[in-house]
Amino acid sequence: MAQHNNTIKRVGLQGMRQLDAQQQLMVITAEECGELVQVCSKILRQGNFDKKREHLVEELGDVLCMMQLIQEWDIVSWQELEDRAEVKREKLAKWSELV
Repeated sequence: MAQHNNTIKRVGLQGMRQLDAQQQLMVITAEECGELVQVCSKILRQGNFDKKREHLVEELGDVLCMMQLIQEWDIVSWQELEDRAEVKREKLAKWSELV
């Protein structure tokens, strides 16, 4: 895994103010989560899961990539994420039939 020092790097983005690394991680993660929301919504509205499955995999992979980068930049740890995932599973066990 690549190690990053926490030195702020500024990158110029066309038409946007300069963002440091943490800001870039937050913006891109938000955008990728939005794209995942969109594909999930389209699957629900339009059906035909088999045709849209590849797009779902792409968007889930993009979100996973951003989660990995957030962890690599020491913003959160995998342990924190695993702990939170367990809390969510406990909630889902009460309110859904998924777990």
